[in-house]
Amino acid sequence: MSKILVTGGCGFIGSHTIVDLLENGFSVISVDDNSRSTSYALNGIEQITGKKVKNYTVDLKNFDETRAVFQENPDISGIIHFAAYKAVGESVEEPIRYYENNIFGLINLLKCVQEFNIPNFVFSSSCTVYGNPDTIPVTEASPIKKAESPYGATKQMGEQILQDFTRALAGLSTILLRYFNPVGAHPSTLIGEIPVGRPQNLVPVITQTAIGKLPKMWVHGNDYDTRDGSCVRDYIHVCDIAHAHTLAIQYLASKKNKTRCDIFNLGTGDGVTVLEAIHMFEEVSGVKLNYEIGPRRAGDVIAIYANNNLAVTELGWKIRYNLRDMMQTAWAWERKIRETEEQVKNN
Repeated sequence: MSKILVTGGCGFIGSHTIVDLLENGFSVISVDDNSRSTSYALNGIEQITGKKVKNYTVDLKNFDETRAVFQENPDISGIIHFAAYKAVGESVEEPIRYYENNIFGLINLLKCVQEFNIPNFVFSSSCTVYGNPDTIPVTEASPIKKAESPYGATKQMGEQILQDFTRALAGLSTILLRYFNPVGAHPSTLIGEIPVGRPQNLVPVITQTAIGKLPKMWVHGNDYDTRDGSCVRDYIHVCDIAHAHTLAIQYLASKKNKTRCDIFNLGTGDGVTVLEAIHMFEEVSGVKLNYEIGPRRAGDVIAIYANNNLAVTELGWKIRYNLRDMMQTAWAWERKIRETEEQVKNN
């Protein structure tokens, strides 16, 4: 049984990917310092899969602690690297924090890849590497343009580091997964997204507004050159994203002893405006959202969605969830959080 190290394993996408890996026969360990997550997800993973996952509460910026994980687990055969700060707006306000965390953590991890001869590495990248694209949908061959935020710049840098590192290190195979906007939650409602502080991404803002945690939400601009003036994004269910990581590890394992760096877009291929996403949530939930139109937000691209043909043909990836499913599972998860909070309050 292959052992996979998942960094950021207590996070939103990391926890769902661990579930998918376990359900497909992999052994998994996690590294997560819980600075942007909680260990709550580990309980959900165990309830879903019946398997307990060990998490090392390690900050990847600390090389010695990172290296100790590999010393204790010499049988790691692959790494899926999620651990990074990811809020576009925050990165504009705190760029040094983002460069330090996202780049130093990756470099320390790759030092261990080299020392311990780890053959397979999957990198959590982002459609932000495309900047404001000239044409959409974007393909993996679309030009990399100037990043619209420090977060996007760290993903561009991370990709370049990995491409250079893969060329230099014989026997290492890597995959860069450029995913678009992961949303929703596991259908069991045992794991989902738990934003630390005020959420930055659209769907948790929607669900927290609907349930009353936030008094109202803002749509950042309605004067863009789109069909209703709001930004266009490619929303994709987190379980579909998670399964792509399992397929990526399987793909690399099938290409043994071949140094390679492959790139795949992970999106549905459909562009949805912010206002369309809001209206779908209202239809699914029966809740009328309290939202207002505000000014544009620094760092936002106007419109982007994926051409996912390469992932479909090469990885055998299939989209299982539509926008309605995304909103239904996200809303079920938000209500589960509220229910759990009330139980804790009453005990």
